[in-house]
Amino acid sequence: MDRRTLLKSGGLAAAATIAAPAVARAQSRFSWKMTSAYGSRAAFYSVGPGSATDLIKRIDDMSGGRLKIQFFGAGELVPAFEGFDAASAGTVEMNYGNSYFWTGKSFAAQYFTAVPFGLNFQGMNGWLYEGGGLQLWREVYDRFGLVPLPCGNTGVQMTGWFRKPIQTIEDFKGLKMRIPGLAGRVYQQLGVDVRLLPGGEIFPALERGVIDAAEFVGPFLDRQLGLQKVAKYYYTTGWHETATVSELVINKKAWDSLPKDLQAIVTSAADACNGVSEAWCQKNNSEAFEDLVKNQGVIAAPLPDAVVASLRDITGKVLEEAIAKDPVAKKVHDSYFAFKAKYEPWTALSEGVYHSKVRL
Repeated sequence: MDRRTLLKSGGLAAAATIAAPAVARAQSRFSWKMTSAYGSRAAFYSVGPGSATDLIKRIDDMSGGRLKIQFFGAGELVPAFEGFDAASAGTVEMNYGNSYFWTGKSFAAQYFTAVPFGLNFQGMNGWLYEGGGLQLWREVYDRFGLVPLPCGNTGVQMTGWFRKPIQTIEDFKGLKMRIPGLAGRVYQQLGVDVRLLPGGEIFPALERGVIDAAEFVGPFLDRQLGLQKVAKYYYTTGWHETATVSELVINKKAWDSLPKDLQAIVTSAADACNGVSEAWCQKNNSEAFEDLVKNQGVIAAPLPDAVVASLRDITGKVLEEAIAKDPVAKKVHDSYFAFKAKYEPWTALSEGVYHSKVRL
C-alpha cells in the first residue's frame, strides 16, 4: 500500500470513528412517558384530531418508531395538576396541559395560555412563533428544567355556565365558580369564590351545589361533561380566554438527549396539532352550540356590555398589580402587549371587516 492510499484509508477510518457516536445517536430509540392534566378519554385534549394521543401518533409515524411515547391521563400516573412537577423532576419526559395551571410557580406562565381581552388564535400564533413569545416561554421555563411547545388551541372560549342570570356586575358576588388562570383573579376582585377543578370534577360539583357556575372550554366539550343539565344560562362572551393554548412540556435533559431530527419531528408534530385542534373546535363547537340551544333548553347570550366593561377595567388593574412586583412577568407582559398593539389595527382591517361587512 503506497503512502497516499495509506493516508486516505487512515483519514476515512478516523472520520468514521469521529462520526460513529453521532450516527449511533441518530439511530437510537427512545421510550418516553407523557402525563396529562386531562382524563385519558377527554375529547380534544386526549383523543381525537390534534390531541395528545394524536401528537404521539404523529411523532411515532414521522420517527419510524424511534421515539415511542406512552400516554397517561390525569390520575393514572400522577394527579391532574402534578404533571409539570413530574416532568421537571424527570419522573416523566413529557406533560400535556395548559400553562396557566402553573401561575403559582410563575405568574408569567399565564400569558402562554390566554390573557383576558387578549389575542385571538391568529394573533397568539403570530406572537408565539414570530413575535418572540415562544423564546420568552422557554426562558421562563428554563429554571424548571423544561422545554415548552404550543400543541393545541381551542380558539375563543365561552364565559361559562351559571345557575342564575348575570345582569349586573354585582351578580357575581358570592358565587362559587370553577375558573382557572387570570380570569379567576379578576373574579376574586368581584367577591367570587374561585375554585380550580379538573374537568372530570366540574359536573358533580355543579350538580351537588359545591359550585354555582363553571367555565370549561366550549359547546362540544361542555356538552360532553353534561353541564347543560345542571346550569341553563350559558354566556358566550369569550373575554377571559380569547385563544387558549395547549402546552407540551418536555424535560430539558431528555430533550437534549434527542438527536436533532427527532427534536424537529416533535416540534413539527406539535405545530401540526396546534392548527388541527383549533380546526376541530370550529367544526364541533358550531354543531354542539346549535344542539344546546335548539334541543336542550339552554339560554345562550353575551354578557351585558356594562358587565364586560367592568371586567375589562378590573383585568387591567390585576395585570398592572401583578407585573409591578414581578420583573419576569413584566418582560413577558410588555412583549405580549407590544405585539397586540401592532396586531390589532391590522386585524381590525382584515378579520374585523370580514365579520362586520363580508360575512353577513
